[in-house]
Amino acid sequence: MLGFVNSFMSWYLKKRISTIEFSFSHADRVQMEVFEKLLYQARKTSFGRDHGLSNVNTLDEYREAVPIFEYDDIKPYINRVMLGEQKVLWPEEINWFAKSSGTTSDKSKFIPVSYDALEECQFTGSRDVLAYYYHNNPEAKIFQGKGLIIGGSHEVNSLAENSFYGDLSAVMMNNMPFIANYLATPSMDIALLADWETKMERMVESTHQENVTNISGVPSWTLLLLQAVLKKTKAKNIIEVWPNLELYVHGGVSFLPYREQFKEIIGKEIAYRETYNASEGFFGVQDLEGEDMLLMLDYGVFYEFIPLDEYEKEKPRTLWINEVEIGTTYVVIINTNAGLWRYVLGDTIKFSSKNPYRFKIVGRTKSFINAFGEELMVQDTELAIAELQKKHNCLVASYTAAPVYLKDGQTGRHQWAIEFDKEPSSIIDFGEDLDRKLQNLNSDYESKREGSMVLDTIEIVVCRRGTFYNWLKANQKLGGQHKIPKLCNNRKIITEILKINEDT
Repeated sequence: MLGFVNSFMSWYLKKRISTIEFSFSHADRVQMEVFEKLLYQARKTSFGRDHGLSNVNTLDEYREAVPIFEYDDIKPYINRVMLGEQKVLWPEEINWFAKSSGTTSDKSKFIPVSYDALEECQFTGSRDVLAYYYHNNPEAKIFQGKGLIIGGSHEVNSLAENSFYGDLSAVMMNNMPFIANYLATPSMDIALLADWETKMERMVESTHQENVTNISGVPSWTLLLLQAVLKKTKAKNIIEVWPNLELYVHGGVSFLPYREQFKEIIGKEIAYRETYNASEGFFGVQDLEGEDMLLMLDYGVFYEFIPLDEYEKEKPRTLWINEVEIGTTYVVIINTNAGLWRYVLGDTIKFSSKNPYRFKIVGRTKSFINAFGEELMVQDTELAIAELQKKHNCLVASYTAAPVYLKDGQTGRHQWAIEFDKEPSSIIDFGEDLDRKLQNLNSDYESKREGSMVLDTIEIVVCRRGTFYNWLKANQKLGGQHKIPKLCNNRKIITEILKINEDT
């Protein structure tokens, strides 16, 4: 039976490839069609009436009529939807909200999720990952076993009738088609448990004897589960538990610092595929091994891009897909089939190809350190950590870094809080190599480090095991898609983490 399911799913999924490739070869046409459909829908909403979209017909007119929105700007409209009002941002009914931690004035963001966005964007993206995997691996057999999904939980929105919110993964699991539920593990009653620690125990108990062929989840939480599975089964590696495991689909954070840890704990080479999906939508798919992803153009999302050096301007220049250049860092702006209009996604990307459009995520608009003009981005630190793990034969479990500001004539510096799964033999040597590597990767950082006149060498604080987990627990951020920012331009998070480390 499962052999037939695998063959059918392989055939069904691969049918999408020709459509995807058409969108790549006609990118401007496909994206303009998406824009026109979105504009037509936006005219039927309160947002559309407020911004005079009935009189807007072109992209230039749209840019004049609609300002660029960050979450706090569009939140009043979202609040109305959460209170039960419909046709505010999107003309169709919205009953689901993806709860996302974010760098806003609030502890959490609540992103509206329409059924159009679920089907045209999120589910299509999930299927396309597998379509490319089967296209490039005709002998794949992931549907002859179960897919282990490490997700979040959902809650009833008490502000409105028949309204729910939760982690994006929970929203998707609650709306998955029957076949996806049938092929997933653990069961939904376990997968959607709100208490992460209870869920972890029950996930281990219910999945360790399953035939797991593929895993989906954020790397940090996936590692915790795999470690718990090994502890339960007393196996040497995961392949002893799940011998048919062949694919891990990940996203949410860079995989570079985690690759060696996964290789070690799994025990054999498997395929890894990155996705670019967020609470706001599904945007990118990795079709081949490597670092780049394909920008998916026919998911009901119209993209705009702001060159990073213009982002802080009052009226920054925005480009659409046929205007971008390879190698330039862009802030991503999205217009979606869930009613996010000219919305700052918060990520920065660089294109490495335009046929098809391939890109890398290089940072966040609010996850960087630029206290001294050094413009240190997450891409730099992730590359450095990945290289140093190999050189120093160590494993970094979690880290965050923040500036220590100039004070009383002292030079400023970057302070790193690092939790190791396996410590290097010398923290001093590790820190010096990290500093040198960052200078090699980032000329702005290098210039500020020259002679230690502006920026002194890195300070590393080694945290006890469990420190980062305890910070997440203390902030009600266990499980799902929650993660600690790797770089912060202020000291709020690192101060809290160092306090937990001291108190442990």
